[in-house]
Amino acid sequence: MFNHFVTTQRISISLLLLSTCQLATADNEQLTMDMQDLMNWVLNPAAEAIWDSAGYVITAEGETDLSPTTEDGWQQVEAGAAMVAESAHLLTVSGRSQGPAWDAFAQGLIITGKKALSAAEAKDANALFDAGGEIYQVCRGCHDQFWMVLDDYPAFED
Repeated sequence: MFNHFVTTQRISISLLLLSTCQLATADNEQLTMDMQDLMNWVLNPAAEAIWDSAGYVITAEGETDLSPTTEDGWQQVEAGAAMVAESAHLLTVSGRSQGPAWDAFAQGLIITGKKALSAAEAKDANALFDAGGEIYQVCRGCHDQFWMVLDDYPAFED
């Protein structure tokens, strides 16, 4: 029940952000949230929905497959992947874009988010793992070039 609420909340936030995208073309005053909030409240949770559902955890007690095992689980991954792909567009609007290199990283998130969405729709755990890795590489590359001080946002600490 809680996961359904979180998924519904994430979708609602994404729809709200997407509806404001057309308005956010002139300056920072028209943006609904700053870059840190967009990353912390939208993009990072969406990516985490993918990363938390791909691969294995291996401990002394054994191996745990993180792949979804239910339709609801796969739908949560689909929602996260769709949010990664769509919210990446919000990185390129006036007031957020940092130029061509920044926009290229955003385009990378759109492409890899779509790959993750296709993998989730196909319930292909291996393809989801690969797409999640590609999303991580795009994020890491962007953070290496454009890292901002996010001391107030522990979700971004590596």
